Amino acid sequence: MPEGQIRKAISGFYYVEKDGDLIQCKGRGVFRNRGIHPLVGDFVTFEVEGENDGTITSVHERSNELVRPPIANVDQALLVFSIVEPDFSLHLLDRFLVVVESFDIQPVICLTKKDLASDAEMKKASEAISYYEKIGYDIVQTFIDDVDLPALLKPYLEGKTTVLAGQSGVGKSTLLNTVLPTLGLKTGEISEALGRGKHTTRHVELHEVAGGLVADTPGFSSLDFDHIEREELPRTFIDMEQVSSQCKFRGCLHLKEPKCAVKELVENGEIPRHRYDHYLQFMQEITDRKPRYDRND
Repeated sequence: MPEGQIRKAISGFYYVEKDGDLIQCKGRGVFRNRGIHPLVGDFVTFEVEGENDGTITSVHERSNELVRPPIANVDQALLVFSIVEPDFSLHLLDRFLVVVESFDIQPVICLTKKDLASDAEMKKASEAISYYEKIGYDIVQTFIDDVDLPALLKPYLEGKTTVLAGQSGVGKSTLLNTVLPTLGLKTGEISEALGRGKHTTRHVELHEVAGGLVADTPGFSSLDFDHIEREELPRTFIDMEQVSSQCKFRGCLHLKEPKCAVKELVENGEIPRHRYDHYLQFMQEITDRKPRYDRND
C-alpha cells in the first residue's frame, strides 16, 4: 500500500501528500476505539479508494507530537516575536523556549517589525536578545516586505519541518506570506483595546517553503507545563544545563542546594537575573500544579 505524509487536516479529512498529489483520506473506523488520532505531519500508510480518495490504515511512529497546535514530527520552531506591537517580552520568550526544548525541537528566534521600532526600542531588544545568541540560539531579524527574508530563512528551513510559534499579532502569517507570496494567508491587525492580535489562521497546514515544510498554525497556545516534571525543567534552560555538571550534587535543581554552579553564575552576572527568576517562576508553577488523576480511577 502507498505511503505519504499528512499535510493538512480539516473537518475529519486528512490530505495526504504522495508524489506531489494530495489524496483526501479518512481514518480507519477502529482508530477512534484504539485512541489513534492522525496529525498533520504524520507519515502514514493508506488505501486508495477512487480517483482522489483514500483511507489511512496506519500511522507511523512519531519523533514528537504537539497538542496545541496538533502536529507531529517537528524538527524546529521558528519563534516569532515582534519588537513592538506587541512589545517584546523576555518572560514569554523563555516560556516558549521551555516548551519547545521540552519536546526536543530546535528553536530559531525571529524578531519582526524592526521597521516600526524606534532606535531606543531596537537597542533594548538587541541588548536583551544578545545573551540568547551567546548561548547558542540562532537569531533572525526582519520586517514587513523584507525582500531578503527568503534568502535569510532558507538555510534554516531547507530539509526541515518547521512550526511557526508566537503570540497573535507578531507577524507569523505576514512572515510566511513574504517567504511564499502565493499562500495569501490572512493577516490580522492588532486590537488597540487589548494590545494583542486577532486570531486569523484556522487550521494546521504544512506548506512547502524554501526546500522545507512550514506549518502556519492557529496559535501555539499550549504554553503550560503540564507535561514537564520538576526534574526535567533544568534541561530546558540550555545555559543552566551546560554548567549543571559543575554543581556539587547530581540532579541539582538549582534552588537551595549548596555549591550550585548555576546560582554562582547568576550571582556574578554570567547568567542574567531575569533568566533565573523565570526559572524559579516556572519551577513554582510546576510544583503548584494540581495532581492529574486518571478518569477511570
